[in-house]
Amino acid sequence: MENQNDFLPHFCRLHTLFGVVVMAQLLVFLLVLAQPAGNRWWALSLFTLYVQWVALGSCVLLCLLQRWLSRLEVLAAAVGACCVIVLTTIVVSETAWRVMGNSELLTGAHLAFHGRAVAMAGMVAALLMRYFYLQRAWRGQLMAETQARVQALQSRIRPHFLFNSLNTIASMIRRQPQEAERAVEDLAELFRAGLRGSSGESSLGRELDLCRDYLRIESLRLGDRLQVRWNVDDLPEDARLPPLTLQPLVENAVYHGVEPLLDGGEIRIDGDRQGQRLRLTIINPVAQGGPAPRSGGMGMAQDNVRQRLQLAFGRSAWLHAEHSERHYVVTLVFPYNKSDT
Repeated sequence: MENQNDFLPHFCRLHTLFGVVVMAQLLVFLLVLAQPAGNRWWALSLFTLYVQWVALGSCVLLCLLQRWLSRLEVLAAAVGACCVIVLTTIVVSETAWRVMGNSELLTGAHLAFHGRAVAMAGMVAALLMRYFYLQRAWRGQLMAETQARVQALQSRIRPHFLFNSLNTIASMIRRQPQEAERAVEDLAELFRAGLRGSSGESSLGRELDLCRDYLRIESLRLGDRLQVRWNVDDLPEDARLPPLTLQPLVENAVYHGVEPLLDGGEIRIDGDRQGQRLRLTIINPVAQGGPAPRSGGMGMAQDNVRQRLQLAFGRSAWLHAEHSERHYVVTLVFPYNKSDT
């Protein structure tokens, strides 16, 4: 189970550090706007040096204390992080006070300087902790909703698909026992993947194998009406993907694309790699002049896959669906991160 204090970002990561630097500079701009017009350039240089030292120093300390903070409860972790930021501010403020040539200590000006710095640091730190907590709560709610939709999506291994598959297998037992055995294994693998659920992670190779299992079962039922063309040799099979990402989309291509056509059609599954970015496209035929095949479970499957891609990869992954006169095209783009499974 996810720890309650996981709302704190990983300050050791480069993108977190970059975000802190940007937010610190935005704070500097706000402080500079409050200065008289004639002193703003001088204030910009001083405030930038001061605030960035506080921000970078806090990030370094929070990075070093990340493991310790991860063992605390929400309130204790938030208070600890705020204390780190305030203490860093005090150290940087004292250094700045001495560098500026002010040697008098414990005077009114000295204490007022520290008081203003600590007050501002405390308010900014409290706002940041609140933002991090709300962001984590939002992500947790989104993940719970997505997992609920995954369970509904898994139930879409429809009863008619199960019954049709079992009837097809039963009719093959005497005439083609080896193919019937292989179909039972494919069907078992499909339901095993459904029972595993959406937790954890999978690999691109495993997801493609699951699609092949599904298409082999459907080809027994549809025969020559279902044609499949694979072009995924350029894709690395060890790429990380959320479980049950591709099979629902391929199922949509069969159920909403090929099956309604009297003569059937061809499903194309293409993939290519562009540096550290992978693209996979699923193309299925549609009835000419017919409505866009995005009703019922098809839209639910696509929205679910889209949400899980965003949860797994953020803005670096997306799903796009496009309907033309004769084809329906679903494109997935996601970064190449190696799977641990």
